Amino acid sequence: MKDGEAAAGRAASRPKRADARRNEKTLLDAAAAVFVRSGVEAPVRDIAAEAGVGTATIYRHFPTRADLIIGVYRHQVEACAEAGPALLAGSPTPYAALAAWIDRFVDFLVTKHGLAAVLQADNAGFETLHAYFLDRLVPVCTDLLTAATASGEIHTDIEAYALMRGVGNLCIGAETPDPRYDARQLARLLVAGLRDGS
Repeated sequence: MKDGEAAAGRAASRPKRADARRNEKTLLDAAAAVFVRSGVEAPVRDIAAEAGVGTATIYRHFPTRADLIIGVYRHQVEACAEAGPALLAGSPTPYAALAAWIDRFVDFLVTKHGLAAVLQADNAGFETLHAYFLDRLVPVCTDLLTAATASGEIHTDIEAYALMRGVGNLCIGAETPDPRYDARQLARLLVAGLRDGS
């Protein structure tokens, strides 16, 4: 079994106390912020400083860098998955919820730069995480599309996977700062096109 696949299995199999989960969330939020600024090879001491803890605390939760990278990836997928129902419940319309979720999905895709590249070195582990990504997010996007269609706000038969893949293609390379390219703006144009069925 490859390191990434083993780490993915370990991360999914251990139940944690509420305070341990909160501590882990703090570390994952800090790691994600540092990865966005400095890439996935950023020193652990930078992540520890961001979280306000010692490096030993990081290693206690995530013994290897692969464990940490996988943890961040899963954490970001879960945040995106949980945002869908919350947006649908709290937005003025289902279309507004869909548009807001796509904005968050763009942020997830752009800010995880480097994670996929590192994980692809372990192809089996990467495939496990990619399947997890699809299993968690395609149903969320499907629910948002279904609600917006049922409300009459959009007129399209596009499937969630195709929409997500289209948004993903718009985000390729967007992690490299370029004021002439705005992945979020292009994704908004794509979502706006759903209203007329194009």
